[in-house]
Amino acid sequence: MYRMDERNRKIGEMFSSIAPKYDFLNRLLSLGRDRQWRRQAVAGIRPKRGGRHLDVATGTADVALEILRQKGVESFVVGSDISLEMMRIGREKATRQGGAGRMAFVRAPGEALPFRDGVFDSASIAFGIRNVADRERGLSEMCRVVRPGGRVVVLEFSRPEGALFGALYHLYFTQVLPRIGGLVSKRSAYTYLPESVQAFPSSPAFAEMMRAGGCATVDYRPLTFGVVTLYVGIRPGRGHS
Repeated sequence: MYRMDERNRKIGEMFSSIAPKYDFLNRLLSLGRDRQWRRQAVAGIRPKRGGRHLDVATGTADVALEILRQKGVESFVVGSDISLEMMRIGREKATRQGGAGRMAFVRAPGEALPFRDGVFDSASIAFGIRNVADRERGLSEMCRVVRPGGRVVVLEFSRPEGALFGALYHLYFTQVLPRIGGLVSKRSAYTYLPESVQAFPSSPAFAEMMRAGGCATVDYRPLTFGVVTLYVGIRPGRGHS
């Protein structure tokens, strides 16, 4: 059995500490773009209606609730996370939005998902793979729990390549964002964010990591000039995607 290491525990504590302001700061610091990014990520999930879906590092359940909106009343979503406080807020949102009966929450690290092989039609993770202590193992776990032909969808921050926009982005991300985050919430969490993005692999390298984790094919595309990248992998084997 996988046990959460010290890094996982610290990250869980960090996100629990910022949970009350997390949604507000997401909207503010992304200038409202985070909702569109999540909608685009969920649009890459199959089947178009219904199905059983896993959202890893679900946080306050934004992606999980978007899956319910797009996939209809026949769908069911399990959200997993290491932060109990983030999931508590997610449960409250699901209740307010009428999705509580079609959702379940499980505390689990991404490296040790407590589900049978091939039990989900898809697995997603949005802005969370950076925080998985053993990234390769986390991707392998997501692929394992998805049925053959099912999709693994990853939405993550990336580094824009254009010189001018890249410079402006770097200034905002490393100087402005931590200051705003610190005024409203815990500054250390918003200092960690740009540091973890800078340390994240390039898009081609991460796509190769997904292939090594078990995805037969991986496509990726930048969104909003490369501020984030959407990756879609398919588990090999028979089945529609």
